Amino acid sequence: MLGKGIGSLIILLVFTVSITEVFAITESERTTIIDPKLVNAFGNSLGNSINVDQQVQISADVMNNQEKTQKIAYIVQVKNENGFVVSVGWVVGVELNPHQKFEQSISWIPKESGIFTAEIFVWEGFPWKHNAVSEQTSLEISVS
Repeated sequence: MLGKGIGSLIILLVFTVSITEVFAITESERTTIIDPKLVNAFGNSLGNSINVDQQVQISADVMNNQEKTQKIAYIVQVKNENGFVVSVGWVVGVELNPHQKFEQSISWIPKESGIFTAEIFVWEGFPWKHNAVSEQTSLEISVS
């Protein structure tokens, strides 16, 4: 029996609710390809007109739009004016931290003149998985 002056026993439970802002990101929005361009070995922009046998870098910035680190593959496919693939190159294992922007490039030496299109892709899991994590970007190149 409880003595006088001792009131009811009160149990106080405190719940903490944490709200984290979340937004939906589609597969192709996980990274963004920014500023595709042709550069020389020193990173200087060359414009879109180059010469046969001139070594260039097909370069772009890749931005991780996620809150987590991700590994990506930077892939460049060059097509001639007839739509035939004349070159394919890639860099795998690039790790981007959350919201990191990283410049990546692939070397190319054109062997003939004409109008070419460089198509730039960013995928995860290449070559075994083929999940695009950005929209493809293209760059037109004139070779004389």
